[in-house]
Amino acid sequence: MAEQQRRWGWVALVAAVVVIGWAAQHGGNGSGTSGTTVAAPSDTASARPSPGTGGHQAPSASASASPDQNVPADFGAPVVEYARQAGIDPQLLMAILYNESYKPHDPAFQKAWLRLKPGAALGIANMHEAAFDETRTGRSFADRSWQSLPDDPDLAIEAAAWYLHDLAAQLPAHRSGGYTEDELLAMGYNAGASNMLAFARGVTPGSLSQTYLDTLHGNWSSAAAAVKPYL
Repeated sequence: MAEQQRRWGWVALVAAVVVIGWAAQHGGNGSGTSGTTVAAPSDTASARPSPGTGGHQAPSASASASPDQNVPADFGAPVVEYARQAGIDPQLLMAILYNESYKPHDPAFQKAWLRLKPGAALGIANMHEAAFDETRTGRSFADRSWQSLPDDPDLAIEAAAWYLHDLAAQLPAHRSGGYTEDELLAMGYNAGASNMLAFARGVTPGSLSQTYLDTLHGNWSSAAAAVKPYL
């Protein structure tokens, strides 16, 4: 029920943003966004940089095929590629993209939404600016901007993979919560590292974290099918 209500809420927001976008194109001053792009509420996302050089790389195979950012299975190849680079489970990364697909990821929508909520999360993986800036430090996409995420789903996937890598590095070797590493990382992606560590110590997740975990379980088989051709 909570998931259904959230999706209906986004339907209403889409309608509102469409009206705002129309107004901006028909007489609005068009420069009230402080130079940022768009997104809607959630946790994480990224855009694809040039591995090793920090420059912008030519579009990947997924980008050239014009994949739909609201269809996670369209991104099986980059999910497996970046998950392997970051040393995390590709199925987990894909399942998180499924979890985050509840809201529209169309670049124009995200940019319009950002006008309404400057602190929103951007990109196919719904990443907030602080999380992106922390994750990019010392990485091949260090010179990339959080505002690039709506237009560069590969970057969003890469940043999400390394964010999960950084969360995994914080997990204690001995845990008492009864959750698997993938489950803890998913809840950490959604609720932050401090909450993840609390769950690892045995603290019971709140309703939002539990719902996120339940949704992950529901998406698990679809995620496995989406990455299987690229493993």
